[in-house]
Amino acid sequence: MTLATCLLVLVWLSLTAYALLAGADFGAGLWDLVAGDARRGRPRRSLIEHSIGPVWESNHVWLIYVLVITWTAFPPLFAAIASTLYIPLSVIAFGIIARGSAFAFRKVVEDVWLQRLFGAAFALSSVLTPYFLGAAAGGVASGRVPPGIARGNVITSWANPTSTVCGLLGVALCAYLSAIYLTADARRGGHHELAEYFRRNGLVTGVAMGVLSLASLAVVQDDAPDLYHSLTHRGLPLVISSMLMGAVSLALLARRNYASVRVSAALAVAAILWAWGYGRYPTLLPGLKAGQAASAHATLQATALSSAVGLAILLPSLAWLFILFQRAHTAPQDLRVRDSSPR
Repeated sequence: MTLATCLLVLVWLSLTAYALLAGADFGAGLWDLVAGDARRGRPRRSLIEHSIGPVWESNHVWLIYVLVITWTAFPPLFAAIASTLYIPLSVIAFGIIARGSAFAFRKVVEDVWLQRLFGAAFALSSVLTPYFLGAAAGGVASGRVPPGIARGNVITSWANPTSTVCGLLGVALCAYLSAIYLTADARRGGHHELAEYFRRNGLVTGVAMGVLSLASLAVVQDDAPDLYHSLTHRGLPLVISSMLMGAVSLALLARRNYASVRVSAALAVAAILWAWGYGRYPTLLPGLKAGQAASAHATLQATALSSAVGLAILLPSLAWLFILFQRAHTAPQDLRVRDSSPR
């Protein structure tokens, strides 16, 4: 395995971590949007704030890893994507900023209209951001981003059938992961009513995501035949694994096996991401292979070394943060008092 391939694997691992961890945070914003009115929605929104509060900001470190390694180790790839997909990438950047600001401000303002304003901004950006992340990924996967500076169409590169279904799948995946995590958090805290609410949402979302996934294959077959070929040939074992893990996660969720369902759902999402990457490797963009896009060997060495040092600090820190967070069982007052309120 070459050094360039090792760095590509690191990029894909970071992208997978971002999809699983930040994806669940984005999905929480969707459930915040549909939580209901002030009386019914307050315990649900309190659980969401309690669940993602300690970790939501730290998960973006994986996106930073993806960006830094890509522009350092594979500059032609970064330049082509950034110059062609600058519209969805700008929406994503503003969405992340608006989401974080609104989430922080909503917890400190006292006026009801401001709470509603910031709550709407938090929820809306939590839906738009994963959609445009999926749409941008669909543009790259379907071969609509050619090598070079701004050589792709700045509109149709992300506004096309494949990007649309990828964007919808991104929103659905985030909602499903979030429902599973919120169910487990509510159950661990003894809030069985909330656990059942998010469990039902997870089951409905999981079934809808399965139907959407099958429909997406039909869309991709017609719109992006090269991508379809890579998914149904080289990447087929991973696609099948994703389908099986998705079915298993639904069964585990139905049986209220909340510990195992987290693992199976994460494997289902990770498998479909790796089916795309493995199916297309070593082609990164049409006519651009990994070896052609890689920087000079000295640059790859420096990037690998700095990445290793960064991960040696980052991984234990994040692990400790999550351990402390999982040990924290104290729920906010709103959640403890209102959990049993009639819906």
